[in-house]
Amino acid sequence: MTESPEFPAGESPLAGVRVVELTAIGPVPHAMMILGDLGADVVRIERPDRGELQVIPSDRDPVLRNRRLVRADLTDPSGLAQVRQLVDRADVLIEGFRPGTVERLGLGPDEVCSTNPGLVYGRMTGWGQHGPAARTAGHDLNYLSVTGALHAIGRRGERPPVPLNLIADYGGGSVFLVIGILAALVERNRSGRGQVIDAAMVDGVSVLLQPMLSWRSAGFWSDQRGDNVLDGGAPYYDTYTCADGEFVAVSAIEHRFYAELLSGLGLTAGDVPDREDSANWPAMREMFAHLFAGRTRDEWADVFVGTDACVSPVLSVDEAESYPQLRARGTLHRHSGQLEAAAAPRFSRSSPGDGALASWSDLAAVLSSWSVRSASG
Repeated sequence: MTESPEFPAGESPLAGVRVVELTAIGPVPHAMMILGDLGADVVRIERPDRGELQVIPSDRDPVLRNRRLVRADLTDPSGLAQVRQLVDRADVLIEGFRPGTVERLGLGPDEVCSTNPGLVYGRMTGWGQHGPAARTAGHDLNYLSVTGALHAIGRRGERPPVPLNLIADYGGGSVFLVIGILAALVERNRSGRGQVIDAAMVDGVSVLLQPMLSWRSAGFWSDQRGDNVLDGGAPYYDTYTCADGEFVAVSAIEHRFYAELLSGLGLTAGDVPDREDSANWPAMREMFAHLFAGRTRDEWADVFVGTDACVSPVLSVDEAESYPQLRARGTLHRHSGQLEAAAAPRFSRSSPGDGALASWSDLAAVLSSWSVRSASG
């Protein structure tokens, strides 16, 4: 079992920041996990019946750690009134519904910001708050497909694979929502006013794609999958099957790293064709595949450990828990018997939230703990 990582003893970076989270799935709870890890006081408003949204009970889900949970029916006037009181005392409100939904509930920006002008109002959607697709459904794969990201992933001549929903939901979604919230809180220190954040996954994914867009404009990136260094086209940036059926990842892009790759494989530069000519890549890949197939994954890991060849074993999550570098940093650890990712990033003076699983609370009790004050105070 990996112990929790050591952090400096100090106040959390976002201590004192009050956040109201309206129940949603995907990037919203993930973003609020990050804010909670940074010390924000996050209160999640659970609907009385979550229905298909319920995958793991809320008080046992590590994604909902560092939260207080309260149940409130936003369609009931009394429940809505209590939530409005909570929002009036908050610094941040987060919602992830289709455009227009919270307005119909009476919690739209115009309504709540009129009584709490310092409120940072975060809106998380796939398509954004306006445009022809704004009110239609979608998921990670759809947002990848229309931005060009999905087209760029995969092998030459094959259909695009279905990647984990890390790119749009979390990379282009929750991370950009967190960036927007933090930026708005910093700006509020100058202006004393909150603002609305329109965080759309299609926007975030497009920003993530900017390096490829730049390379494409400069003529260094092809729209053909498998033509490029970083899309599996280059044999020195690929995965290979080992003797035991497991895999290694190779990313020896720089020439000095490539030289160490060749050395570990028992090759010299004279043994392989010129890598700068992509016409040689199929022959190089065949050569590398043959060599990697001669030993097990862990044998190759031992060959390359401590080198700059940029060769690493492809691990399952269970195996990752024991990987020496992750273990040394406490990147994955056990909390309440469950495997969790530790808070990130790390700070020199500040400590993260305690990582406790979410606990149920009474809305009136939360209101009592959040004394009335100016949201910017």
